[in-house]
Amino acid sequence: MARDPMYDLEKELPFRVLTAEGWAHWKRWGYVIVRDVVPQEKVERLAATLWEFTGLDPHDEEAWYRPDAENHAMRDVAGSGMVEIYQHQHLWDIRQEPRLYDAFVDIWDREDLWVTLDRANLNPPNRRNRRFTGFIHWDIDTSVDPLPFGVQGVVSLVDTDPEMGGTQAYPEMFRGFDEWVAKQPVDRDPWRPDTAGMGEPTPLPTNAGDLLVFNSLLAHGVRENTSQHRVRLAQYVSMFPADESNTALVQERITSWREKTAPKNPAFPGDPRGREKQDPVAVLTPLGERLLGLRSWRNSAVSAPC
Repeated sequence: MARDPMYDLEKELPFRVLTAEGWAHWKRWGYVIVRDVVPQEKVERLAATLWEFTGLDPHDEEAWYRPDAENHAMRDVAGSGMVEIYQHQHLWDIRQEPRLYDAFVDIWDREDLWVTLDRANLNPPNRRNRRFTGFIHWDIDTSVDPLPFGVQGVVSLVDTDPEMGGTQAYPEMFRGFDEWVAKQPVDRDPWRPDTAGMGEPTPLPTNAGDLLVFNSLLAHGVRENTSQHRVRLAQYVSMFPADESNTALVQERITSWREKTAPKNPAFPGDPRGREKQDPVAVLTPLGERLLGLRSWRNSAVSAPC
């Protein structure tokens, strides 16, 4: 299959956060872990916010297993601990962290980026009546020719080992994707790979404050949490080239930030209780304004009214 030219990107900008070894790992295996991207105080603030937002107590394990009130459009993630929070100040504090931005500048080899308006995860142990068993999928249609290029990311808010339900993936499938596809039936599911005979997926453990960046062609998912008392917490965050000519999208992003709503995407149902509506609008730094689209990368002009 043909691929988007980004798969063959040759670096022009100097590395800011990544190393040559990290870049080579990214190209070969479809992911790279960047250590200590977010300061611990920001990590701890968001972790505390997720507990408060969900109404759960980190010291009351009985409360972790109440029935899930959220209704996710993506059946894969149902029961995986997704937290429908999108515009809280503590999410934005991490999104506009300069070292996080620099990591994505390294990946894209360009500076004019927008940040994704994604949610978070709080995944307790698989105990009592909880039956989440993990999943593997793609977030792009892998039947498209040429294959699209996408970048995804997750910041860990706690030290996460393989037992705790963090990210899992099949790097070998990424490396040999064309060969793997050639062996699949023509009617294969382009969103969920058949991993029969491939063995267990590879866990990708990270520490609090680390950023895991992965190519959207990397088959990935959330592991089940098989620990006894530990909870995985994370923020999903990535960046992509800004599309400032798309004025409708610019306004949509700004409205989502200003009105504290989920982006218009069926995969992001939003919080039915509207708890974010009670919070003030997140304060943005000059970098954050550009990452949202409120301010242009080309000049200092505000793109749309606040």
